[in-house]
Amino acid sequence: MEELVQEYQPSSHGIFIAQSTDIVLLVGIAGAGKDTIKKELFKGSMYYDLVSHTTRKPRSNNGREEVDGIDYHFIDSDKATEMILNREFIEVKFVHGTIYGTSVSELENANSQNKVALTDVDIQGVEEYLALTPRVTPIFIVPPRYDVWLERLKSRYSNEEEFRAEWPKRRASAIRELQEVLSKKVYHVVVNDKLEDAIDHVKEITENPASHTGDDAGRVVADLILRELVASRN
Repeated sequence: MEELVQEYQPSSHGIFIAQSTDIVLLVGIAGAGKDTIKKELFKGSMYYDLVSHTTRKPRSNNGREEVDGIDYHFIDSDKATEMILNREFIEVKFVHGTIYGTSVSELENANSQNKVALTDVDIQGVEEYLALTPRVTPIFIVPPRYDVWLERLKSRYSNEEEFRAEWPKRRASAIRELQEVLSKKVYHVVVNDKLEDAIDHVKEITENPASHTGDDAGRVVADLILRELVASRN
């Protein structure tokens, strides 16, 4: 399975659909708030929820069981293999024994409804989409300050000990992601201080990406957080 994923290339039809659809990719360091922003954006009519496929089992998040077709399209390994061989994915990954992928049919649904396809991805996912189509708008979400981010991140753990165990990995990942984003102008950077303002900013970028090239204010905030992260050891 892993070898199939490593060699995977989308079909010419899949590439055509990707190049015919406006795609917004939300990226952000853990705890920046991209999931909250995404959920709020879907309350409007502009965006289509690009639901991924996965071979992992549904989980419980904050007491709510994940729902097939809403959180993910849950499939088994045989179905995933069939979709890979039939080149039914736009992009697909093999992560710790689990398949994650976005289907061509999901993009077709967004295209047929004349909506902007929206999903959250990691840095690698952005590169994969950009290799297929120029109609991709990557938006990186950052918290307003380092201390605010740290507080938000800690709130995701049940206790300080649990947070401390995960902190080195979270810190290293955030440093890597911020460095990558700040080195490439392709990313729009949105500061998530007041949720309503962040949502409006994402909508403005979606409607006219060219007018927001650079996003200097957001990049200043991202750079400050990066500097504090590099200097920190706590």
